Amino acid sequence: MILNDLLGTDVVDSTGQRLGEVSDVRFALDAAPAQLLSRARMVGVVVCPRTATSFLGYERMDVNQPWPLAQLLRWRHRGSFLVLWEDIAVMGPDGVRLRSEFTAYESTLPR
Repeated sequence: MILNDLLGTDVVDSTGQRLGEVSDVRFALDAAPAQLLSRARMVGVVVCPRTATSFLGYERMDVNQPWPLAQLLRWRHRGSFLVLWEDIAVMGPDGVRLRSEFTAYESTLPR
């Protein structure tokens, strides 16, 4: 699956209730860089109940300029949450279905 196929797809819980759309994907680098790139593993997906548009980096807590744009994007993405890979039951180009009793984490990145 190509990452671009996943962005904007619907996310539903185990009962089929729509929770939002995939607006971002989080990766972790587990090792030092190899020759060109580090190996990355997918940690989870960010689900936004209103829009699948990008955060444009404003999910980082210390990015706040220009102020009007930062406020608009934070408002637009309010209610967004991160779902870890372990809580995803099915993922495909038609959408993402979460396991029952999944955990929704804060989507902002720590400083």
